[in-house]
Amino acid sequence: MKIKYNGDIKEIEKPEKISKIFEKEIKESEYPIIGSIVNNEYKNLQDVIREDSEVELINLASKEGMKMYRRTLVYIACKAVEELYAPLKLYVNYQLSSAMFCKIDKTDNTDEMIKNIQNRMKEIVEADMEIKKVVMTKEEAKEFYDREQTFKGKLQYELESNEEITMYYCGDYYNYCYGTLGDRTGITKIFKLEKYKDGFLIKYPNSKNPFKIPRDIKEKKLAWGFEEYKEIHKILNLGSLHRLNKVIRDGQIKDTIMLAEALHEKKIAQIADNVARNKDIKMVLIAGPSSSGKTTFAQRLGIQLRLNKITPVTISVDNYFVEREQNPKDENGEYDFECIEAVDTKLFNEHLLKLLNGEEIEVPRFNFLVGKKEYKGDKLKLEEGQILVIEGIHCLNDKLTSQIPKEQKYKVYASALTVLNIDRYNRISTTDTRLVRRIVRDHQFRGYSAEHTIHTWPTVNRGEEKNIFPYQEEANSVFNTSLIYELSALKPIVMPLLKEIPNTVKEHAEAQRLINVLKYFEEIPNEIIPTNSILKEFTGGGNFKY
Repeated sequence: MKIKYNGDIKEIEKPEKISKIFEKEIKESEYPIIGSIVNNEYKNLQDVIREDSEVELINLASKEGMKMYRRTLVYIACKAVEELYAPLKLYVNYQLSSAMFCKIDKTDNTDEMIKNIQNRMKEIVEADMEIKKVVMTKEEAKEFYDREQTFKGKLQYELESNEEITMYYCGDYYNYCYGTLGDRTGITKIFKLEKYKDGFLIKYPNSKNPFKIPRDIKEKKLAWGFEEYKEIHKILNLGSLHRLNKVIRDGQIKDTIMLAEALHEKKIAQIADNVARNKDIKMVLIAGPSSSGKTTFAQRLGIQLRLNKITPVTISVDNYFVEREQNPKDENGEYDFECIEAVDTKLFNEHLLKLLNGEEIEVPRFNFLVGKKEYKGDKLKLEEGQILVIEGIHCLNDKLTSQIPKEQKYKVYASALTVLNIDRYNRISTTDTRLVRRIVRDHQFRGYSAEHTIHTWPTVNRGEEKNIFPYQEEANSVFNTSLIYELSALKPIVMPLLKEIPNTVKEHAEAQRLINVLKYFEEIPNEIIPTNSILKEFTGGGNFKY
């Protein structure tokens, strides 16, 4: 068999494990190797190659490599908790920067417990134990579940959605994971457990520096956004995918949709009330990562502001780009339209100050074809009872509105902070939710394929990490745009798009990973989604203009 790797060809005479074929490359790699992509599918290093293949090794300096690291670390934490504190269970709640917030249910998570778990995890890692991947048929899996009397909550959708079931064993411990793990515990050498709220954080490196845990990043407001929604969903008994699927199968999903949408409306009304109470506020600034539903949020916020006798007036930052020849370029020599220097902040602030002083301005229109601002006689003046509403990636960055006093600004961070978990230790990534939203929107309104959207997604993420995430704690309010039912509603649209991606392209690996998560969701028809829902920004058919 011929194995293509890094432009070279290796030949093997019989089926062999990936770790054995690339033993030399793994040993000599600058960054630890944790997984691979074989014929555009993610693989564990112990998987066997049985045919001609093209292989890419995944190290910890890559996004997917760090995702595998995180999954493996959580797996080890679950093993440590079971060994030390069974029958108590570990729950993985959400991610905060380079850390996972976890909690052992039905007990106080004491400093002593956390220390014991960390010490046991270190012992498991230092032992460099094998994490063995075992694939079962449907029949074998059912027999296993019945015999072990475990994982009962997800048995139904496991067996309905898979021809095969994958289990990971480490010594006597076994567990299911909805993504590829490392093949040995020794790969996760760098981590730290730290008390946080009523649980603890599992802290780990990131792909920028896989050898060091980043310094503490305070994300109190983001954590609050997660916690608020998680508590409400707990009251609704909808903390896991199993519960959501049961509601859909029982024909009760309309009630859940109405409650989820009512929660959004309540939060938007509270933000509008906060703005109305403070007479000093002259503008609302809205920022958030791609596909967060910012545009719908801004329009729904406008309705609530009008109920408070405040008329919103929008002004687009996109009309204030610098002239093309002044636009900075990135490391590849391409124009960087996402950096703050791409905005003519001097003119923008001059216009804002004039508007706040009751003066009239002529708003430019930026012509993206020629790369220049043009003036078409568009006049704007703020009247009594009006307030500026501005949406843009830099709205939380004070450089954008540096001339405006802080007390006159109200900042909102809007993002889809997903709180639905597949089960107690497999969470659904916030980034994945936004990617699914974007694939649907790009297809519906921009004519882009899922392959194109997945291909450009890493570039989008890099822009967010540089221009949005560092400023999220500057917000006065965090609005969580996620909806508990949304992946069930997006599934009928996105699944065919993902399946169109051929296995001959690199984007197939990400598409397959998303398919492997979405296949567990019961579907919801688009027709029952309210027309003012944030989801309509992506599916179409809503009340608002975009």
